[in-house]
Amino acid sequence: MEKHLHIISFDVPYPANYGGVIDVFYKLKNLHKAGVKIILHCFEYGRGEQKELENYCSKVYYYKRNTSFINQFSSLPFIIKSRNSEQLITNLLKDKYPILFEGLHTCYFLNDKRLVNRFKIYRESNIEHDYYSHLAKSERNPIKKLYFNLEARKLCNFQKQLVDADLMLVVSTADRDYLHSQFPTKKVEYLPSFHAFDEVKIKEGKGDYILYNGNLQVAENIKAVEYLIKNVFSKIQHPVIIAGLNPNAEIYNWIKPYTHIQIKANLGEAEMQTLLKDAHIHCLYTHQPTGLKLKLLNVLYSGRFCTCNEEMLAGTNLQQTCMVKNTPSEMIEAINNTFQQEYTPHLINLRKQALHAFDNAAKTQQLIDWI
Repeated sequence: MEKHLHIISFDVPYPANYGGVIDVFYKLKNLHKAGVKIILHCFEYGRGEQKELENYCSKVYYYKRNTSFINQFSSLPFIIKSRNSEQLITNLLKDKYPILFEGLHTCYFLNDKRLVNRFKIYRESNIEHDYYSHLAKSERNPIKKLYFNLEARKLCNFQKQLVDADLMLVVSTADRDYLHSQFPTKKVEYLPSFHAFDEVKIKEGKGDYILYNGNLQVAENIKAVEYLIKNVFSKIQHPVIIAGLNPNAEIYNWIKPYTHIQIKANLGEAEMQTLLKDAHIHCLYTHQPTGLKLKLLNVLYSGRFCTCNEEMLAGTNLQQTCMVKNTPSEMIEAINNTFQQEYTPHLINLRKQALHAFDNAAKTQQLIDWI
């Protein structure tokens, strides 16, 4: 029997070059490989229509996201109100297939009476009101800070509508526990994020630099980079590379006094993967223990040693893969002690064992079974 599935994506999920769309793209790619006929619905607001998606989907629909300022005055969260399309509900009603809502962003129609008899799956990527509260704390611009705080309140209120989901899929065990507590009668399952890797590919031996990578337009990552430069990277002598999208002038100013720290901006995918594989130590840090950090998976599948704080690993059960250090002095000590060590075949095997739960093929079959 043919299997069909509607997937509603908050953004066009190609190219798969930032956290949320990575999960969406590799999920639909693996579902296609397993024989599922996917009808993809995308909200488009700058990435354009992507022919690549037609390789994995039987049909791709695009809807313009309505980012009009007037939507800010709605009682609904802006990220949800701006993804309201009557054409979307019309297309969903053409059949009776299950519907996968990717992120709270896409849940405008989750409790629509016209979908009352449909099997509806909510794919969580963050506890969104927590995520926006953390964004507000990281933001320095007072207007943006106000927006994030208001959005957090609206998102907390909107979360009640998840009661109409038949299945909730969460990216971390911490988020699973939270949604279980909020919706004790609903089915909530742990399904780690999908990613680009079919296997662990790590170079043996050693590299000669420390790497931090992330989208440097995001307030959370800017705050993390500032913390690492001022408290860790400036206190060591080893070469450091900071890589990411569109770093601002402030980040360049932070590294000016330190000749051993350099920035590599807007690298292509191939260049970025080479940088990841050749690094000796990956240094990650976050103030936000929310969701699953996909850059962590990127590092663990491709890179050698990794040091990070507990918040980076929240809800992942991956503590054994990293040197977990929560203070600058602990991170500095870990870097200095590890910089001359070799990454051995034994360590690679341990990494493979730890990442078994994140295998895309196994997750795909589990998702199909649940639906």
